[in-house]
Formats: sequence, C-alpha cells, structure tokens
Amino acid sequence: MEYIYAPPTVKVDFSLEPVLNITESIGLLASVDELQGLNPWVEQTAKSLPPELKRMNDMVFSGANPCERPKGEQGISSYDEYLDWLASQTQDPLSMVRQGYAWLLDEPLTGEPAPELEVLLNDEDLFVQYIERWYRAKKAEKGYTFNEQLYRDIHPYLKKPAVWQQMVVQHLRTMWQLIIKPEWERKLPLLQEAVDAFQHMDYHNLTALEAIRAVTGRDVAYLDWKWGEHMIFVPSPHIGPYITPFTSEDGKTMRLLFGVRIPEGSRLRSNELSRSELNIRLSALADDTRLRILELVGQHGELCAQDIITMLDLSQSAASRNLRQLTATGYLTERRRETAKCYSLNQERVDDTLKALRRFLRRQRVVSS
Repeated sequence: MEYIYAPPTVKVDFSLEPVLNITESIGLLASVDELQGLNPWVEQTAKSLPPELKRMNDMVFSGANPCERPKGEQGISSYDEYLDWLASQTQDPLSMVRQGYAWLLDEPLTGEPAPELEVLLNDEDLFVQYIERWYRAKKAEKGYTFNEQLYRDIHPYLKKPAVWQQMVVQHLRTMWQLIIKPEWERKLPLLQEAVDAFQHMDYHNLTALEAIRAVTGRDVAYLDWKWGEHMIFVPSPHIGPYITPFTSEDGKTMRLLFGVRIPEGSRLRSNELSRSELNIRLSALADDTRLRILELVGQHGELCAQDIITMLDLSQSAASRNLRQLTATGYLTERRRETAKCYSLNQERVDDTLKALRRFLRRQRVVSS
C-alpha cells in the first residue's frame, strides 16, 4: 500500500506591518524598470525623483531590502520610531550589509561555496564580477539586468558599514518624510479596510499554497519557497499584481506582501478596493505585446518562453517582463517542463475579470441612480 504525505496546514493572519510595508514601497521605486504593472503612483513618483535621490535609492535597494527589522517590531508604533531604532543599532553595523546581501550569500552559484562577505568587501572587482555571474545564472531569464556601475558606486560605502548605516537611515528618513508619508496616510484607511475584511473570512485548515491562492488569487505551486508554519498576509498599496515573501530567521513565519484587494466571497463592497484590483488586472491587458502573448498562448494551448520570444521576435528581457506581469495577474499559468518555463492561458481568470468589471459598472449604475 502506498501512503501519500498530506501537506501541513498553516496558521493565517493579516496585518498592516507598516515598517515592512513602507520600506517595500520605497524599494519599489528602484524596481520600475524590471516590474511592469506596479501601482501608477510608483511609476510616476520614480520618474519625478531628483537624480541624486534616485541614485541613492537605487544604491540602498541594490538587489534587496538592506534594512534590519526589530524582531516582531516590538514597541515600534511608527516609521519614525523604526528609523530611530535602526540608527541606534551601532554595535554591529556590518549586520545591515550582511542582511542586505543575504540573497547573494545564501544562494551561492551552483558548484561553488558561499562567498565570504568580508572577502567581497575587500575586493571591488571580485565583488562586481561575482554579482554579475550571479545575475546571469539566477536573474537573466527573469528579465533583470545587471548594472555594473551601480555596484561599483556602492562598494566603497559597504567597506565602511557604520558610514553606510548612517547613509541608509538618512535616506529612508528623507524618503519617508518627503515622498512616502503623505501617500501612506492617504492609503492607510484602504489598507485597514482590507485587513478587516480578510479577518472576517475563514482561512482555517489550509495548506500554504491553498492560503496563498485564497488570499491573493495566485497559484504559486511552481515556486520553490519555504512556507513555514505561520503566514502573515500584508496588503500593499503599491505592489500591484506581485507578491513578495519575507521569511523569519527560524523559517517558521512568512510575511507575504500582496496587492490590496477584496477577499473572494466577502460581503464587503468597497468601490475603492474594487477599482484598485480592477486597475491591476486591466493594466496587464492594456499593452499590445501582452495581448499578442495571450492570443498566441490561447491558440496553441501551451507555449514555452523561447517559443514566445521566437514567434513575436522579442528580446529575452522584454518577454520575461511581460510574462512575469501576465503570470502575476493570473492570466497565464506557469509550469516547468524540464529546464524551460511554459505557459498556458487561465481562462477562468479572464472570465472572472470580465465578471468583476461588469459587477463594478453595475454597482456604479445603482449608486448613481
């Protein structure tokens, strides 16, 4: 007799997580070239940033969130308090650098030992060359481009962790006070409305994959993530169709940022939340290349990325960006076929988007009459 292991269920919670949420929004301003379909505020704000502020933001968020977070944010009730806490962590400023480049240290190139951070910090060419090889191996197929000058600009500061820590704190303080704070305060009621709505839903006895599907509408079975035992879902006002995981050091808790939306099956009828989600879904369709991709995949049943690149004469980076957005919004389902990424049309998502648009317009008619 064959026994099949049943996936464990997870504990599900919802939270605003302001420190994580605000810092992620600041970081998104450095990601507009790689991520299409972000909230329009992100794209407009990124374009309007003064050059020096934009350069510093790119440096601070060069590949990852470089900022330490207090465990559980105990005693932290505002972003200003968080920045004060971050500035006070002077005993081991190197830990901020180490955390910021955990993506590089914890995921070494295949067949190579994990690099020593101190070795990389003592050799600019080695630092830049290793990151370039890492990008080619792990990021190129996703449409991310390697910016050599950015990492050469940042390297001298990383060699002085205490100075780098002060620069990061000052930059975040500037971005918070001048750029993010008014937007965060404007979006806070919407985020709280979403958290309240989700907390009234029943998400007991779900596996991690089932919980993510129920909350975000995303099927992420193809992702190789460590789920943990406790999932805290955090609605973001700016992340659009994407989801971003943050796993605790012990691996037991995952915080998952997702685009703010109305829960499936909720009785809540919020015009602003409905518009927010519709904007995310419809913006993915407001592009000729993405419509052609959907048309091709619909005609052929399933196509791999290279097939789409060839048939539409796209660059790999352009194809990756568009496929990432269509997958994130749920119009395409992704799976691995050996080493290739292949895509099929999610007709259910297309139909659901049309229904959501009709419900929204019908509700507006009722309200105005």
